[in-house]
Amino acid sequence: MALLRVFHVSAHYGSHQVLHDVSFELPMGEALCVLGPNGCGKTTLLRAIAALIPFQGEITLNGVPIRSMTRLRIASHIAMMCQAPKVYFAYSVYDTVMLGRYRHLRQSLLGRPSAKDRECVERCLEATGISALRNKRIDQLSGGQLQRVFLAQTLAQDPDVILLDEPMNHLDMKHQVELVDYLKAWAKSQGRAIIGVFHDINLALRLSDSVLFLKDGRVAARGRFHAIATPAFLKEIYGLDVVAYMLESFGKWAAFRKTNPLEGGTTRGASIPEPVPSLSLSD
Repeated sequence: MALLRVFHVSAHYGSHQVLHDVSFELPMGEALCVLGPNGCGKTTLLRAIAALIPFQGEITLNGVPIRSMTRLRIASHIAMMCQAPKVYFAYSVYDTVMLGRYRHLRQSLLGRPSAKDRECVERCLEATGISALRNKRIDQLSGGQLQRVFLAQTLAQDPDVILLDEPMNHLDMKHQVELVDYLKAWAKSQGRAIIGVFHDINLALRLSDSVLFLKDGRVAARGRFHAIATPAFLKEIYGLDVVAYMLESFGKWAAFRKTNPLEGGTTRGASIPEPVPSLSLSD
């Protein structure tokens, strides 16, 4: 049985229909990248899955319709990470990440963090590279630092599904690569799932080559990228010769490499450790 099932889902904003009859399934341990031009319904799809907007059709998590779940129960299983989370209170980085443990704190004696909660927060701080910022107020952070704080908070929530809505926009390349690699390993090792909305196709394919293309709110294709994304198809989706653009960029880097040989055989940045089973702290 699929972890997440989206079945004939449509959604409107007022009289404007944005999604049209979208269906797909997502097994445990997998990541799915949703691709397409601006305005095609990518963010609306994530908001429907998180039950943040009304929708027609059915969405189930582990076979249970999300319509039958309370708001708290949905939030305990599905976490959504957006482009630019808003800062309402000047909490410390540590306390902000601890807020991701809210549902666990509700179940603990006096609502106080347990040793398990504190261990989880420490791992999430380390995984996102912000341990050194733990005591800093979040209203004093750069955009990239703040984005990593909220990603750590999302991981601390310990959800079954993480929805990523262009969350890497404020991050430099090093942190984009590290966090995408971490999330990919997290989903696989924990039996969870990720749905990521991306404009950057290269970054999306680093997370997964399992893709869903949307065009005008409809599923244009679903499958492995190299099986469905022909040059003609990509041009139809984006209105641009994507392959020619990518090859032109690659040619510039290939020329650069000829005059600047790689030192030590690689230029890849340091990787962060893969998550271990103990990262999952469900009660």
